[in-house]
Formats: sequence, structure tokens, C-alpha cells
Amino acid sequence: MTTRHLVDPALLPLLEMLPTRDLHAGTLMETRALMRERLGSAPLAAPDAVLHVPGADGAPAVAVRLFRPPGVASPSPAILHIHGGGFVIGAAAMNDAANAARAMRHGAVVVSVEYRLAPETPFPGPIEDCYAALAWLFAEAPALAIDPARIVVTGESAGGGLAAALALLARDRGLPPLAGQVLTYPMLDPASPDSANPSTGEFIWTRGSTRFGWEAMRGGRPIASENAGYFAPALATDLRGLAPAFIAVGALDLFLDEDVAYATRLSHAAVPVELHVYPGAFHGFDLVAHAAPALRMADDIAAATARFLGEYAVDSSCAGDVRVIN
Repeated sequence: MTTRHLVDPALLPLLEMLPTRDLHAGTLMETRALMRERLGSAPLAAPDAVLHVPGADGAPAVAVRLFRPPGVASPSPAILHIHGGGFVIGAAAMNDAANAARAMRHGAVVVSVEYRLAPETPFPGPIEDCYAALAWLFAEAPALAIDPARIVVTGESAGGGLAAALALLARDRGLPPLAGQVLTYPMLDPASPDSANPSTGEFIWTRGSTRFGWEAMRGGRPIASENAGYFAPALATDLRGLAPAFIAVGALDLFLDEDVAYATRLSHAAVPVELHVYPGAFHGFDLVAHAAPALRMADDIAAATARFLGEYAVDSSCAGDVRVIN
């Protein structure tokens, strides 16, 4: 079965530019090299600083890229961004332009994490790197002139999964409450390659690539039950007390079912959650930035981020509300 007839016409050019193929151990180095080549030729917005913050015990320092908007009164809000790439590819620098724009749009300090990639560094290395960056952000809030009560975590794909896992880990380790979590087509569940939904996962990021990403993150080792939620948020048993969440995903994305399920579980745990499902959209569809579905998602993400960073207060009368746009 093909789902090409379900794709929004404005997104079809991307399928011609990025032919779908499974990522696996045999193509990983080639794919990374290709991404580095594209990154090197792309116009980028330079960060205000690249810093190295203390890593977890026994782990190396973590590089973070910092973007600070000019002329903003302090203390300003902050956004911790985690890049995507199936846990195995990608780099923080590929989001430099987007993060510079985030900083300007929201008057926020944006910090992007250069977490270590699997399979060279499997779980818990990547999430510990993200936690180290968040803990540093809270600890250095006065020096950075940011408001620790207005820190949002955000990410796309595997970065969205790491952001969701980070919200769980921050809650359980007693960091101050996050203001929100903004999750763009997050990768949450190792079972997604076995999804029975025939309308998802055909394009861009496939079942095979997803299976490889989770296997690389697992590193050939069993995951202890007490750490399962930090490995894969869909496996977390207790979602109570998490930061308000925004989740966006395309209707043709392999992660559709797990993202909808996670939003529903957040609702059941009395966590405010807003869920958007975009018809005709596959994984990574926002690479066609001018297409109507991408523009809608960008506006929705910006609105949610602004709300979390601003005077967002949880109304107990609507806690756990799920908003679905079809």
C-alpha cells in the first residue's frame, strides 16, 4: 500500500529531493558525512557563544550553543533545544538559524545541546548530556540573566523524544519545574516500527530507520525498568507532575500513534497538553518551510512556546485538556 495520494501536494517536492531509504549500520557514516557536507554549505546564523558545561560524573563536558536576543530586558526566559536525527545523526549547528530566530521571536536565551550520538554513546549518555545542559542552565540562571521559572525544553523527532525524557528526568531528580515542553513529532516508543497503522511511516523516516535508531540507543544492553521512561518516554509508568506539553505530528508520520497515545496519557495524568495532527504531512514535512502545513505548525509551535514562556498559568478547570486538529 502506498500513501502518496494522501500527501499534501505542497509537500510532494520534498519527496523528490529526499528519496526515502532505510538508515542502517552500513549507511550511517555516509549519511553523517553527507549531513556535514550540507551543513558546511548552508548559510548559518552564528551563535553568540559555544560553551562547554560539566557533563555527568565521568562523562566529558557537553558543548552548548547559546543564542541571546539583543535589547531584551533581563531576566529573560530560556529555551533548551535538542536536535533530531534518530539518536544517530545530526548536530546542534544544523538548527542555528532556527534557534537564532527563536531567540529573536521570543526574546529568549536559546541553548542548543551537542549531545553524544549512538551507537558510539548509547543510553544513558545522550539523555545525561541533555540533563547536564539543563542543570547548568538552572544553576547559571543569575549569570545568564534568565528567569529560572520560565525555561522550556523543545526538540524535533529524536530530539523531541529526548526533550520528553528530560522532562521526566528533571522532575524525578528534583530540578525546578519546567515552564513547558514543546515536542515536534517526537520519537517516543521503541515499538513504533511494529505499528499496525498502514498509513504511516512510508516517507523520509521509515520503520527500518526507526528500528536502527532504537537499537543503537539501546547499545545491545537491557534497560532497567526504573530507567525505561528516560530511555523511551512511552515506557514511563508515571506522567504526573510533568510540565505542560505541546505535541505536533503529521498524519502520515510513523510516530503518529505513539504521539497521540502519549498526549492521551498526559491528559489522564492531569498534565495540560495540546496536540496537533496535520493532514497530508509526513515526518520532517516542515523542511518545506513555505508549505501551508509547515506554516501552520510553525505558528502553532510559536504560540505554544510564547504561552509557556509568558504568563502561562495552569487552569485547573482545563487541566489535561487535549486539543486535536484534523
